[in-house]
Amino acid sequence: MRTGKLTARTVDSILGGRGEKRYHGDGAGLWLVISRRDDDGKPQAASWVYRYMLDGINHEVGLGSVWDVSLAEAREAARNARRRVRVDKIDVLAERREQDRQRRDRARIQANQVTFKRCAEELIALKEEGWRNPVHRYQWRATLETYAYPILGNLPPAAIDTDHVVRVLKPIWTTKPETASRLRGRIEAVLNYAIVNKLRDGPNPARWKDHLEFLLPRRSAIAPVEHHAALPYRDIGRFVSELRQQKGTAAKALEFLILTWARTGEVIGCRWDEINIAERLWIIPAERMKAGKEHRVPLSDRAVEIIAEMQKVREQRPSEYVFPGLKPGESLSNMAMLSLLRRIDHPELTVHGFRSCARDWAAEKTDAPSDMCELALAHTVSSKVEAAYRRGDMFEKRRVLAEAWSRWCDGIVTNNGNIIAVFGAAAAA
Repeated sequence: MRTGKLTARTVDSILGGRGEKRYHGDGAGLWLVISRRDDDGKPQAASWVYRYMLDGINHEVGLGSVWDVSLAEAREAARNARRRVRVDKIDVLAERREQDRQRRDRARIQANQVTFKRCAEELIALKEEGWRNPVHRYQWRATLETYAYPILGNLPPAAIDTDHVVRVLKPIWTTKPETASRLRGRIEAVLNYAIVNKLRDGPNPARWKDHLEFLLPRRSAIAPVEHHAALPYRDIGRFVSELRQQKGTAAKALEFLILTWARTGEVIGCRWDEINIAERLWIIPAERMKAGKEHRVPLSDRAVEIIAEMQKVREQRPSEYVFPGLKPGESLSNMAMLSLLRRIDHPELTVHGFRSCARDWAAEKTDAPSDMCELALAHTVSSKVEAAYRRGDMFEKRRVLAEAWSRWCDGIVTNNGNIIAVFGAAAAA
């Protein structure tokens, strides 16, 4: 049977030209087929096909895109198919369809074997290296294990529907709105991961907009925005005095956190190479900061004393961490300070709330400028203009503020109703 009617040049001409002809034959059943053209008649989709007759019926089996399969490769594929049809009497189109069906069945079986819990664990493992806050890692796992896994954990993602998601969320939607809202987002993320990995089709049943918003009340309608519970700044001296009666690393870490206005992850991840005692300075590298920018923290006299106390601990238990955990090579647990608050009968407080306590004190009791306080908290500046003009970090002024805060925590400065003139601009309260 004669072949070779087409050449590489004629194929290029067909693909680069314009016209209406759909089939271009090479001979012996091999055809170049144009399946879609643009408005000017230029081919937009084209493929190789092998056409054959079996039991009096015409069949057509695809051999691949013209842009992916060369003319020589298409001829070889057509030759193999022709031999199987004529010699082995095999319907290659039916064989291809059976192979596709088996492939789909295997994919379906695999999807049914992968559970929601496995998808969640894979997603967490993929994302957690980018989560700087260890509390975030803990909360992701804890909320899914407590609320989602009992209902969704062993189900394949493809089997999860809206009713399943509502069953998870409804019991805590009004009683624990903050937790429920974050849990919904985490379930949505896990199911999106399953969709991307072809473990389920269709829309995400955990999405809020145009879906769950019609089945569950808005969070703002059932509870005000929850803030981190903070101790009133007038009570911080008494609290710190109580804290100093406690033994252990968690108490030292919490006091250090209070004095430096730092976050939990920043304190428990503090390494000795970040501390400069001579300069009374703590430099937190960018990769450990929420904003991804290096942060310099001035150390007050009391903060330096805590570092010295932890150096003595280091002599007995060598560690790269200033506040080491119980296991060698690990830092203090992200829950250690919160557990301490509960142990000393302050379950109403959060560790993060001490940042608000310090910020309230600075606003109410000192003449410290607002932008300086935001720098001390390592907050990102929202105004582009302000960010452009504020090149420095007001470090020396923040050192004065840090010492004033430390004295307030010591109870040395009494609440006499006047603003503390930290920078010499005292005014009446």
